Amino acid sequence: MIPHLSICILFIAYFSPLARAIHYNLTLPHQHPDPESVVHDVHRRVNVSVSRRQMLGIHEKDQLSCMTGNPIDDCWRCDPNWEANRQRLADCGIGFGRTALGGKGGQYYLVSDSSDHDAVNPKPGTLRHAVIQVEPLWIVFSADMMIKLREELIVSSFKTIDGRGFNVHITGGGCITLQAVTNVIIHNIHIHHCVPSGNAQVRDSPTHYGFRGKSDGDGISIMGGRKIWIDHCSLSYCTDGLIDAIVGSTAITISNNYFSHHDEVMLMGHNDNYLADSGMQVTIAFNHFGEALVQRMPRCRHGYFHVVNNDFTQWEMYAIGGSANPTIYSQGNRYTAPSNPFAKEVTKRVETDESKWTKWNWKTEGDMLVNGAFFVPSGAIGFGQYAKASSVEPRASALIDQLTMNAGVLGGNSGGISYPGSNAGGGVGTGSGGGGITDPGTFVGPNPGGAGGSIGDGTVGGGYTGGYGDGSGADGTQAECYNVEAKI
Repeated sequence: MIPHLSICILFIAYFSPLARAIHYNLTLPHQHPDPESVVHDVHRRVNVSVSRRQMLGIHEKDQLSCMTGNPIDDCWRCDPNWEANRQRLADCGIGFGRTALGGKGGQYYLVSDSSDHDAVNPKPGTLRHAVIQVEPLWIVFSADMMIKLREELIVSSFKTIDGRGFNVHITGGGCITLQAVTNVIIHNIHIHHCVPSGNAQVRDSPTHYGFRGKSDGDGISIMGGRKIWIDHCSLSYCTDGLIDAIVGSTAITISNNYFSHHDEVMLMGHNDNYLADSGMQVTIAFNHFGEALVQRMPRCRHGYFHVVNNDFTQWEMYAIGGSANPTIYSQGNRYTAPSNPFAKEVTKRVETDESKWTKWNWKTEGDMLVNGAFFVPSGAIGFGQYAKASSVEPRASALIDQLTMNAGVLGGNSGGISYPGSNAGGGVGTGSGGGGITDPGTFVGPNPGGAGGSIGDGTVGGGYTGGYGDGSGADGTQAECYNVEAKI
């Protein structure tokens, strides 16, 4: 029996973030009205990017040239002055999470202090202090960092965590929590060795902190989040999932990441009985599922999942699994089966009779199956059930090497830390930082080093206001608790 997660609610005008997450889940205001058109858009952009590469005369021997055919990377990496306008990245998204703004249009926040000594009163200049601020922020780093979290890092809406230019590692308690938030981008971060934390007070805004129950030890936990984009991260060695999205999360893109050394990689959907997760929409694209992975790449419930142009380098149990009638569209991936003759199947219907799962819509199209791998489709076979008509036959699986060769953290090393999961291809480089952000814990911008960028002390409005020292509501009402069954 999995233990229950204790969650506290403040009985004030608004409920806790989890309660708001459940509200979002029921209404699903950000569910795309035509998910098939999003699938078609991803396919179209890949073809456009590949065509541009061919028009420029970039051939296989020149794969280290700028254009790779990866539409996300080709959108920003070809600009030699990308650091002068980091926020261009927000225009490069694809798939269901392509409209995630992150901190676009906001000021830059420079993280110069890797410490995390106090989860209630974070020090200006730390990552925790940056992510709890109310306004949109584009968060960057001053140097290579190992940030060992004391408690889960609760990220507020309209934030970009941008690790480009340095090797930034996040580990420890938590780790990253996106709960009832919107418009978050996490880019170019090492996330590993995350362990359960909690039963502690944690600040989630400049004006509020409260009691947090025990966390699962996910790398990134998305609960009731929407418009989320996770790109070019390297994730491994966490206690529970590397990326989990539950209780009404939707409009998510997970792209260009490198996953390794883990059992249950990704969970999409809270549990089989949580019917409102049927609105969940997730794009999983251009990722490399690397060494020492076991299962859940991803494991889906109820929603709509587009798994496109990923490289699966073996697995121990299965690659893609699900229950509770998810729609899974697998397109242009490369699946390399393990040597175990009993683990060749890509797919797994979890604890469900065949009489039921044969009606689920699981489709493979243009996938490359290697070393005896096989994908068991089910449900509708017509193209219209999964995507709008396309003008080209699927051919992306032949381009997997160039599409995913830079998956994971860009930069070429892991900052001198012995740690598997960084990608030595590519290489963003440190560069000038686009104008030199020098003061720790300050806001500058909207362009770093640009004219008119106001520099403060790293706080908002002169510091915290209205301290909630006892974790109670604004009117002094005491918090009460109830139990929510843990995800499985």
